Amino acid sequence: MLRKVTVIFTVLIVLSLQFVPGCKKGETTSVDKKVLIIGFDGMDPVILQKLIDEGKMPTFKKLAEEGTFKPLQTSMPPQSPVAWSNFITGMNPGGHGIFDFIHRDPQTLMPYLSTSKAEEPKKKISIGNWVIPLSAGKVELLRHGKSFWEILEDKGIPCTVYMIPANFPPVECEARTLSGMGTPDILGTYGTYSYYSNVRPEMKNDELSGGRFYEVNVADGRVDASLVGPKNTFKKDAPDASVNFSVLIDPQNSVGKIVLPDKEIFLKEGEWSEWTRVEFKLIPYLQNVSGICRFYLKETHPDFKLYVTPINLNPEDPALPISTPSGFSKEIYENIGYFYTQGMPEDTKALTAGIFTDGDFLTQATMAFQGELDGYRYMLSQFDKGLLFFYFSSTDQQSHMFWRNHDSSSPAFKEEGFDKYGDVIEKLYQRMDIVLGEAIKKVDDKTSIYVMSDHGFAPFNWSFNLNTWLLDNGYISLIDPSKQEEGELFANVDWQRTKAYGLGLNGLYINISGREPEGIVSQGEEREKLVNELVEKLENIVDPKTGKKVIRKAYKREDIYSGKYVEQAPDIIVGFDRGYRISWESSLGKFPKELVADNKDPWSGDHCMAYDVVPGILLTNRKIKTENPALYDMAPTILAEFGVDKESDMVGSSIF
Repeated sequence: MLRKVTVIFTVLIVLSLQFVPGCKKGETTSVDKKVLIIGFDGMDPVILQKLIDEGKMPTFKKLAEEGTFKPLQTSMPPQSPVAWSNFITGMNPGGHGIFDFIHRDPQTLMPYLSTSKAEEPKKKISIGNWVIPLSAGKVELLRHGKSFWEILEDKGIPCTVYMIPANFPPVECEARTLSGMGTPDILGTYGTYSYYSNVRPEMKNDELSGGRFYEVNVADGRVDASLVGPKNTFKKDAPDASVNFSVLIDPQNSVGKIVLPDKEIFLKEGEWSEWTRVEFKLIPYLQNVSGICRFYLKETHPDFKLYVTPINLNPEDPALPISTPSGFSKEIYENIGYFYTQGMPEDTKALTAGIFTDGDFLTQATMAFQGELDGYRYMLSQFDKGLLFFYFSSTDQQSHMFWRNHDSSSPAFKEEGFDKYGDVIEKLYQRMDIVLGEAIKKVDDKTSIYVMSDHGFAPFNWSFNLNTWLLDNGYISLIDPSKQEEGELFANVDWQRTKAYGLGLNGLYINISGREPEGIVSQGEEREKLVNELVEKLENIVDPKTGKKVIRKAYKREDIYSGKYVEQAPDIIVGFDRGYRISWESSLGKFPKELVADNKDPWSGDHCMAYDVVPGILLTNRKIKTENPALYDMAPTILAEFGVDKESDMVGSSIF
């Protein structure tokens, strides 16, 4: 589905759009005050407190003792794009308009990525086999509300914001910003890897989860293949742009030579290459698109197995806007080398698909972390005034994938995994203690320090099929019930006999007349009655296997959201209880027959539950007065640090 909804990004990439950031600035203020914010995505307060108590996080402990350590109330739903948008704007989802990773067009019910959208050029002409655009396309950030760094820059306070989620394309401003989660790869997806082998891996419906499989032939120790890049929309029918390469395999030793048009790479079996720049030629001598990737030679004998990372936008010359000013990404490259520009660099899909082992994934995730660390050290070396925000993704992605190895309650738990990887999350937290220590050594006593996360973590032991429950209880009807498990995106749904449907990781929508194309429920009293009925029933669902409640709380949107975009929210936001989460299938409009299933997937930790199950963390070197600080309090707090009033549409308040 992600491939479907990101096709237009691909089109825009090949047109090499360039943003021209706006340059407006209000009064200039002398700045002695400094604020450093370190964001550890998904760092959990329970795990952190345990490690502090065990003496394994001395820097965090010292900061907590000198200042404050509290749980930080997350967003509802506690999904990263939603949570970070609360943080950025000081509003709840009703104000900034981000309600899930996935939104749907109410007119077509087609899903799309919630934080950004792209539009093709409206005018083109065809000349022979070539297609020439006559107007510019555009890519647009869908998050509403003013970011705290825009407000600070307007007051003359310099800001650097590194890889913050929900900011692609980066909002136009004078601040130095680099976009994070939500930034696509060169194909316009959240990250599509390539896998080349003479042995077909296990696949569902002939598709490799999160990647593309290319079956290759090994002949006389040679493999010929192509790196597939973006669609070349300068050509009729938009064929894939590609770069040919060969791999020459040593007949005696486990080594190979990758031959690209302008370079050769020697790798031993089990070895990763450095970042490699590749050029996709769109119009000879006139138009290229460059990307960067790394090769991992998994096996040379008896079978051939080669993994290639998603082709990332090249920070030297990005095909889409990823920074403000536009040259900031190049400045970073010139000081630390190539790095992952893709928003979520850890390749969780390759592990889920069985292309990676746990060890492969840990190696790749560690490389991604090292790139973040290089950027962090460079940013710290430049930080002499104003605000610096820095984001680390590793705590989130590794907690998702390694939870099963440290929690024996997980259906995916194995003793072997515990022995080898049971301490991965703990060791990662301890590395973050060192990361924090580096910052504290760099800053002076005029610097306010914040360490925070957008949400915590919990086990994901059981998958709940929300749409199956709606079907079983008469809220959804199928055109052909014998094909219940076939198709996706509600392809088999009889909308004229359907009252409600689930889409995304926490959203439930009513099939409203006049809003949905074949809606049958009237706005007003009928909708209200149905919402109340569903809320009551959802909160009383019990897992027949465990006897536990599945849903802790079902929230009516009007009860928890405020702002201009409440009407665009799901009618009900489902807050799962600890251990439960919606299934992958149900989130995309499918109907597995089993209502609750054991989750044996490597993706075994999660946070898409009720917000009070998974709070984040907040530590500062100041004493917090607010009893229960929330993410939307952070923007007003940061503004107050510099003596700047909060915006009138912010719902949060300073925590001091």
